[in-house]
Amino acid sequence: QVQLVESGGGSVQAGGSLRLSCAASESTSCMGWFRQVPGKEREGVAAIDRDGSANYADSVKGRFTISRDDAKTTLYLQMNSLKPEDTAMYYCTAGAWTWVQRRLSALHYDYWGQGTQVTVSS
Repeated sequence: QVQLVESGGGSVQAGGSLRLSCAASESTSCMGWFRQVPGKEREGVAAIDRDGSANYADSVKGRFTISRDDAKTTLYLQMNSLKPEDTAMYYCTAGAWTWVQRRLSALHYDYWGQGTQVTVSS
């Protein structure tokens, strides 16, 4: 059982930045960030494997950067140029290795954190 604890969320104005962290009890092959707003499905934001290969949702490409430090078993999400539409609960997730095409699908992952709220005001 992998335990995940997110931190770093908060309120920021549009154009600002936040850095999310996820402390994991252990690292897994694939780790990622998802987000969800009430009434909508959980959306894949970014994922990364042990080799550092990352993929991103089109909506965040060029603004968000995912990284991991396996020595510290910590996952990060640097979010720049934030927009009001980035407002959501952000979840850290962990799972086994899978093809790149599946890494932004919530169905792939076995473990989830409790989430951290990000609110971007205009």
